[in-house]
Amino acid sequence: MDIPAIGDAEEISCDVLVIGGGTAGTMAALTAAERGARVLLLEKAHVRHSGALAMGMDGVNNAVVPGRAEPDDYVAEITRANDGVVDQSTVRQTATRGFAMVQRLESYGVKFEKDEHGEYAVRQVHRSGSYVLPMPEGKDVKKVLYRQLRRREMRELIRIENRVMPVRVLTAPDDGRAIGAAAFNTRTGAFVTVRAGAVVLATGPCGRLGLPASGYLYGTYENPTNAGDGYAMAYHAGAALTGIECFQINPLIKDYNGPACAYVANPFGGYQVNRHGERFVDSDYWSGQMMAEFAAELASDRGPVFLKLSHLPEESVASLESILHTTERPTRGTFHANRGHDYRTHDIEMHISEIGLCGGHSASGVRVDDHARTTVPRLYAAGDLASVPHNYMIGAFVFGDLAGADAARYSPYEGELPAGQLAAAHELIYRPLRRPDGPPQPQVEYKLRRFVNDYVAPPKTGAKLSLAVEAFDRMTGEIAEMGATTAHELMRCAEVSFIRDCAEMAARASLARTESRWGLYHERTDHPERDDAGWLHHLDLRKSASGAMEFTARPVEPYLVPVDDFTPVGGPERHLGEVALVPVATAGPRRTPPAARAGSAAAATAAGAAGAAGTAGAAGTAGAAAGSSPRILELLALAEESPDLAALHPYLTDADPAVRGAAVAALGETVPAGAGPALAARLADGDPAVRAAAAGALRELLEVLPGDPGLAAGLRAALAVPDAAVRAAALEALRALRLGDAGLYAAALADAGVDVRIHAVRGLVSVDAAAELAAAAGDPAREVRVAVAKGLAAVRDPAPAPLDPLLSDADPLVRGAALGALASVGCPDGYARTAVAALADPAWQVRAGAAAGLSAAAAETAVPALAKVLADADADVRKAAVLALLAHRDSAEARAALATAVGDPDADVRAYAARA
Repeated sequence: MDIPAIGDAEEISCDVLVIGGGTAGTMAALTAAERGARVLLLEKAHVRHSGALAMGMDGVNNAVVPGRAEPDDYVAEITRANDGVVDQSTVRQTATRGFAMVQRLESYGVKFEKDEHGEYAVRQVHRSGSYVLPMPEGKDVKKVLYRQLRRREMRELIRIENRVMPVRVLTAPDDGRAIGAAAFNTRTGAFVTVRAGAVVLATGPCGRLGLPASGYLYGTYENPTNAGDGYAMAYHAGAALTGIECFQINPLIKDYNGPACAYVANPFGGYQVNRHGERFVDSDYWSGQMMAEFAAELASDRGPVFLKLSHLPEESVASLESILHTTERPTRGTFHANRGHDYRTHDIEMHISEIGLCGGHSASGVRVDDHARTTVPRLYAAGDLASVPHNYMIGAFVFGDLAGADAARYSPYEGELPAGQLAAAHELIYRPLRRPDGPPQPQVEYKLRRFVNDYVAPPKTGAKLSLAVEAFDRMTGEIAEMGATTAHELMRCAEVSFIRDCAEMAARASLARTESRWGLYHERTDHPERDDAGWLHHLDLRKSASGAMEFTARPVEPYLVPVDDFTPVGGPERHLGEVALVPVATAGPRRTPPAARAGSAAAATAAGAAGAAGTAGAAGTAGAAAGSSPRILELLALAEESPDLAALHPYLTDADPAVRGAAVAALGETVPAGAGPALAARLADGDPAVRAAAAGALRELLEVLPGDPGLAAGLRAALAVPDAAVRAAALEALRALRLGDAGLYAAALADAGVDVRIHAVRGLVSVDAAAELAAAAGDPAREVRVAVAKGLAAVRDPAPAPLDPLLSDADPLVRGAALGALASVGCPDGYARTAVAALADPAWQVRAGAAAGLSAAAAETAVPALAKVLADADADVRKAAVLALLAHRDSAEARAALATAVGDPDADVRAYAARA
């Protein structure tokens, strides 16, 4: 292809330029537009399917829901997890604004798990707080956000340019403020310039830094399209980055490189064990310290390490499969099946991921304040790119919102765009076209990332890091020699330059911090101790006026929330300048330097290759397969225009079920007025795929559909459909929208479908119909009886008497659930005696439930019995006993018993006991 002239560039003007269409970027665009700003959203893939959020999320890791968690506790937790190096003002924004963001997302149609009374079903995964909020329909989050971007009122203000990749943020020559970007079209190769009033970087982490064990460039733990674009762009724009030495390393499934999903599995009862089946993780939060424990166990004679699910009942395993094999990773089920593994019979071998840079899961990113402002005026950063430790998805939304709100104040830059910056960006983009036969991008990138693994990955040493810097300096020239022939290859070549920038930042920052901190994330074997006196500091890096990478040690600000383990030392910043490399020599000093042979390559001076890097996130593609029907093609085009129900009606009633299914999908994406009754009508469709699509769309939209009489009538009519999945979906919708009553749910208890009866039980709980609920205690299905036991504990004003038949049930899982329910309904003397007797039951589930129930019994009865249970052979039973004893901690006998459990061989047991 031809290299376009700079003068032929397409110039676009906007108030707010948002770079990256993922989690933070979409929220920044929506918020800025809501405040009246004209927004340009640039995405190198397609916004409908781009970013780490595109596949979906199985839950929220950090939801501070009122009544379930306190913001100050969360801030303290993140401070401890990040070894004290935290700007608490930024973390507090997530803690205080996160719940409002959950509600905002819910108003868009994102579905969070709730109990029968409509309360958020927050789970406790960390030992110190309940922050995990599951998302049963989390696979649809990006679709919901895209629907918001395409609303008519938003389309008037938000211009989306897909397949356009920025490589540099442009800055004003006079004051250095951000004024736009230089970019190119990844399909046509056209040069694009943007003038803006403010720029929001939301390009995600640098997930493509270390090389996966498979050697496959794109087989990374993080989204492989996130190549560090934003890190490089921010650096070259003059912004400070911080914490770059604090890597992201994750536990994963061995040979699969997918997450082990403890946030999903742990609430169901899964946990991590060594080869002896012992829990070993002592640290409370999923952090670098936890990864250090994980790596040590893996390297010991107690390895390998596994995620244990095989002890769980069938219904729990089936629920986990439905999440892990769909929302989390669609290929995961195939991976296990091809190995002959099943969660029911095999525990899942785990390993450690390659390194990456990520603010949202560790702490490495662009330095921002509590309004997402960087150190460059009018340049903002949000999401995994910004250094707000352990910020996760909710934090990305919060800081996207903060960035969009603040950036909306500015109007476009009116001066000439800086010619020198445009020329440098143009050279970075198009130089591979001048040498089409140069080394191809995959080979150069593989070599670069192999150096990252060899010299930068922990454990770190000054010698290895210095060798890394030398290697990355050499590779500047090799990167400049890469060849390309297409616009897509130009994109990949630019990404390699971004990865190189991030690799050098990681190596130099790791050299500069002369201590060990964050467990495995920054383990320096030549500086093995943590040094709070000298290094309770942020390590900031930036590009100096001479183009060198220089560092500053910035003291941690005084905490807003005191944390016992850490006290910021304060004082002035320490300017460290450029980091000195550690000499690495093996041959000893020479008395005289060797003379170069005349004309040899060694006598020539290597030509430096300039060029640097930067931008956004992913070369993904998108698009639904249109099939062969022209009606479907018409429908897809119509859906882009946000049609009303009348326009969609002919497609919803088309004779072709494929067209009707596509129309249901369009209805769920656009949600015109009247969508609810229309979807309910499709529940009776003659085609099972259309019915399933309608049921799925209803579940997805429950939070945004009005509960009008038309929808209620359609849902009630669907209870007569022969398809049990339809009846279950109708009951779920009736309960969630508060359109059902006790009589309707009680009648559904006679349904032939087990899932239908479980939804009937949940419906009865939602209307507090305890008597009708108790009548289901004799249901033939164990799953239903377990649901009844849990439901009797969830109704308002619960009482223990309705649990009587379940306490003597033949199935141990039912008895265990009923005994555990006593913790909520109360455990008076007679029931306490039953629970004490059950502590001798041969089934561990029953013993664990009995121990939990005794948390509500009188201390004089419960504590002696629970103290004996601390010697139980099963770790889960001992854990339940410790948690019950914590409820009786006012008793000296309970405290004495807990003191003995601090030395338990199981990590969970001793950690919970230590809390007393």
